[in-house]
Amino acid sequence: MNKLILALRIVLGALLVVFGSNKFIGFMPAFEFANPDAGIFFGALADSYVLTTVGIIEVIVGFLLLINRAVPFALTLLAPISVNIILFHVTLDPLNIGPAAFVFLLNAFLIFKYWNNYKTLF
Repeated sequence: MNKLILALRIVLGALLVVFGSNKFIGFMPAFEFANPDAGIFFGALADSYVLTTVGIIEVIVGFLLLINRAVPFALTLLAPISVNIILFHVTLDPLNIGPAAFVFLLNAFLIFKYWNNYKTLF
């Protein structure tokens, strides 16, 4: 089980570093949304500080997961981001919810596995 947690933590960390970096460097082609409203909303986020801030947080969280430092803290930082990614896709772009659901489920699973670290919060 520890090897599975290690692998999932590394996969999630790598995804966050790559896609978080893309939010402010822009080395991947722009994503096409099936729903025009999703594109308009995402464009508004991209034109403001929001996507850059989210990208920086994703990169920091990704690095923390990759180097196995402050993992419970990193997962806590990622939780609202992953919930908002899911909500965006549920409401505006349900056809492309797969990757969002993958990140959300990885985050939720790792929070569950590190639950002993969160007991003092509740």
